[in-house]
Formats: sequence, C-alpha cells, structure tokens
Amino acid sequence: MPRSRVDASGTPPPDTPGAKVKIAAAGDIHCSESNREETARAFAEIDGTVDLILLAGDLTTHGEPEQAAVLADACRDLETPVVSVLGNHDWHVNRAGELVAVLEEAGITMIDRKSTIKSVDGCDVGIAGIKGFVGGFPGCNMPDFGEPSLRAIYAETGEEVHALDEGLQEIATCPMRIVLMHYAPTHETLEGEPQGIWAFLGTDRLAQPIAEHRPDLVLHGHAHAGTFQGEVAAAARPTSPIH
Repeated sequence: MPRSRVDASGTPPPDTPGAKVKIAAAGDIHCSESNREETARAFAEIDGTVDLILLAGDLTTHGEPEQAAVLADACRDLETPVVSVLGNHDWHVNRAGELVAVLEEAGITMIDRKSTIKSVDGCDVGIAGIKGFVGGFPGCNMPDFGEPSLRAIYAETGEEVHALDEGLQEIATCPMRIVLMHYAPTHETLEGEPQGIWAFLGTDRLAQPIAEHRPDLVLHGHAHAGTFQGEVAAAARPTSPIH
C-alpha cells in the first residue's frame, strides 16, 4: 500500500492522471503591522502564477484581529484562491472567531475542521483542514489517563482526528485530495527541532485518518526548523493509551 507524503512547508503535489495543479504553500507567516509591506508584496508576486495558495496556520503573531487584517488586505484582491487553517498563535488571545471573520470577509476560505473543493481547470481539488494539536510520538505519547486537564488535551486531539477523518470522507470522490494542517502528524518532519519539544509540535494520532484515506499530499506548519519532507505509513493504526 502506498505511503502519503507529508511536507513541513510545501511542495507541488504528485501527478494525478489527467490533471496538474500548481500550489503555493506557506505556514507561520505571523502577520503584524511590522511585516505588512512584505506580506502584501509576497502575495502580489505569487498571484496568478499558481492555481491555489494554501496557508498552514500561524497567520498572525498573537491572534489579534488587527493582525489578521494585514493578511486580509494582502489577499483581498487576489485572483488566486486562498485556503487556510489556523495555528496555535492564532488562538493566543482567544479571539479566533473575530480573526476568522476578518479573513473570510477578504475572500479567504477558512477550513478548520472543515473541507472545501476548488475546481482547477475542470479538476476538483478537495482540501480537508484542521489545526491539529499536541500529543507526541512513539516513545513519548500523551495517554488518556490521569488529571482531567491532561485528559482534556487528549480529547481535544481526538476531536481534531475525528474532524480530519470526516473532512477526508467529504472529499473522497475528488481526483486530487490534500490535507492542510498546522501541527505535525509525523515525527519525520520534526527532525531538526529539539526532540524534547516534539510532543508540543504534533502527534502521530493525526496520522490515523491520513493512513486510512491516503490523500495525495499533506501540508503542515509549526516546525520552523524541521525537515522538508516525511512520510506517513499506510499501515499506521490507532495507538493504545499508556497507563
């Protein structure tokens, strides 16, 4: 059974018979007034040269709606569709609802725990999106055990996993399918980051629906010093909690 590619920062998807889609992908752009001009210039330069722009979260510095307006202004008049999820920075001040409203008003398609289908030259490109969450990888997995606060973290990750599974089911008939997320579903793309923080950068629990549905491409952010590409084995199965 084939394995699904996972990129930390972005690469064109593998060929699908009869269709080619050119993607610009980025994460952790951390918009604020200090990088307004740089942000506007970058999006203006890429507009029209690709079919889709995909953003893998951490769109803002601290989650302020005013910071989201920097990205909104850069994308408002673009011809190229922009699809995005949120990252941990975008939740920092707990105003994510306001932030999303600012971005959607500018025409950005936000797909946290959702999916969307974009038509590119007659080819339906399905994109399933989640933020993802923490939990660790083999050898250091957070269990569903102990204090309620820790079990709540485990449960929130489970909700992200469930949402990704549902999103991939919704786009199952698309000839090209992409997962867009913030946290990492594999430790392979975290190589380069200190191993002691891997549990805060993602979890292999997020790999379960990827392994089952086998999308063409998975894009994530969050790991600033990670490895450009990794893989999720199709043989992966849900892990048992450690008690």
